[in-house]
Amino acid sequence: MRIGELSTAANVDVETIRYYEKIGLMPAPERGSNGYRSYSSRQLAQLTFIRHCRALDIGLADIRRLLEFSNHPDASCGDINHLIDEQLERVRTRLENLHALERQLQELRSCCTGNRAMHGCGILNELTSSPAAIKVGTTQP
Repeated sequence: MRIGELSTAANVDVETIRYYEKIGLMPAPERGSNGYRSYSSRQLAQLTFIRHCRALDIGLADIRRLLEFSNHPDASCGDINHLIDEQLERVRTRLENLHALERQLQELRSCCTGNRAMHGCGILNELTSSPAAIKVGTTQP
């Protein structure tokens, strides 16, 4: 199949496929006599695997490791479990950060309870307050 067909079948942009090839996440396809890339069902399966991993927000380096693991079907899956445990911890940390952000936004929203002139808006006043008054969160540097 051609790259456009692969793109449609895997629901991945053509440029993303080319990028995965460029960084070596996917092997370069064979080229037909006309110079067009020719993809196999194996490459479609690999691209679908990558897409699924990306949907789980797994980074490209970890996807590369997972692909390497899949080349050793008789090996222990302990390393895979560890990789997913690390990803789960990253997601939990991000959720904590998002909850902290939510609380900060709720506090900010509570600074203005009416429909006032801009100069009296508690939200704008809070946002323009001195940096010392800004709560340091884990979501922004």
